[in-house]
Amino acid sequence: MVEKIGVIGAGQMGHGIAHICALAGYDVVLSDISEDALQQARTLMERNMSRQAKRGMIEEGAIAPALARIETTTGFDAFADCDFVIESATENEEVKRDILKQLCPVLKPEALLASNTSSISITRLAAATDRPEKFMGMHFMNPVPLMTLVELIRGLATSDDTHGKVRGLAEKLGKTIALAEDFPAFIVNRILLPMINEAVYTLYEGVGTVDSIDTAMKLGANHPMGPLELADFIGLDTCLAIMSVLYDGLADSKYRPCPLLVKYVEAGWVGKKSGRGFYDYSGDTPVPTR
Repeated sequence: MVEKIGVIGAGQMGHGIAHICALAGYDVVLSDISEDALQQARTLMERNMSRQAKRGMIEEGAIAPALARIETTTGFDAFADCDFVIESATENEEVKRDILKQLCPVLKPEALLASNTSSISITRLAAATDRPEKFMGMHFMNPVPLMTLVELIRGLATSDDTHGKVRGLAEKLGKTIALAEDFPAFIVNRILLPMINEAVYTLYEGVGTVDSIDTAMKLGANHPMGPLELADFIGLDTCLAIMSVLYDGLADSKYRPCPLLVKYVEAGWVGKKSGRGFYDYSGDTPVPTR
């Protein structure tokens, strides 16, 4: 039975996962290597819960108890009594494997593990742990409190018992489940990221400007957000990482990351979180950078 949940990584996905777990009544340990990131995460969780209350999505009285259930830490020792831990660090396999190797000796033997990776092999990540049968993928969508989908991905060694318990947890968190096989980028990003990459190629080849491409897809395909705007929201570094996993894992040239996407990441223009990507966010209104 899951009563206490650990979340590794206090970025936009990690603090969102901690947010929904605390609101669902679970005790939560949220860790990050940065104390500043943890403080920012707590501020954002409180702000986002207040927004949900104003929209009538949650009760105002639920906020303080939920926040009180969240413990923050810069180490792993606090995970010792967690029943379930989800890793939500940066989309880098080496970083994730290193975290899992450090984490496992701290955990109790029966604790379950999951990764919120959006593209990396669950079987390979599981192999970095001491409990591959108790490990699986649990890929939440961003922003976690608002998006109802979670992709569940079994690794080669994932047991039926682990799958059943993680599925039950996802349902208690109010999520709708899509089961995906352990192939690069799973379902959502296997379809979404090549579309975004193609939009960057469309910009790179001069077919349209940032504004015309996003306008065309919003009004022509009824997308709520243009693909370049969405790329900035996801983070261009994350988009590039996922495209690289697809390209390396499937060996198909149609997944080759656009050189312009690579150039933006090299410049540090990785989207909204850095203040500049395909749009400049320094003013009141985002302005296209091309």
